[in-house]
Amino acid sequence: MPQSLSRILVHLIFSTKDRSPVLTPEISIQLYPYAATVLRDMGCPALQVGGHTDHLHLLFGLSRTLSIAETVEHIKTTSSKWLKTKSPALSHFHWQLGYGSFSIGSSQADDVIKYITNQSEHHRKMTFQEEYRKFLERYQVPYDERYVWD
Repeated sequence: MPQSLSRILVHLIFSTKDRSPVLTPEISIQLYPYAATVLRDMGCPALQVGGHTDHLHLLFGLSRTLSIAETVEHIKTTSSKWLKTKSPALSHFHWQLGYGSFSIGSSQADDVIKYITNQSEHHRKMTFQEEYRKFLERYQVPYDERYVWD
């Protein structure tokens, strides 16, 4: 086959350092499109970016030439540097060290988009930690609670 093609959808989740609730609506309204642009420029088109005060959810198509780790490193580094310029209160901003990435079938994309879009409503009932544990369990990812949070 002369052409390399792929369609791998990834639901990426990561938190602010110590789950600090610094992603205000004023910041998020700029952060989400910024993150989508960074992903697009990497060849990873975003289907949806959203989150809550202490974490992000990104649904995107993974570039056929990048690994998940490379993609995560770039999006976290770039967005962290950008966030630090937005407010003196964010001058020491950091994302948590880890992340969760989960494969999504194309038939699940609409449901995941709705899930990401409704994060504020969702988090009236559940903390980020509870949500993240549910993802790990749903996707059967073995984990050690001692090392999940930083």
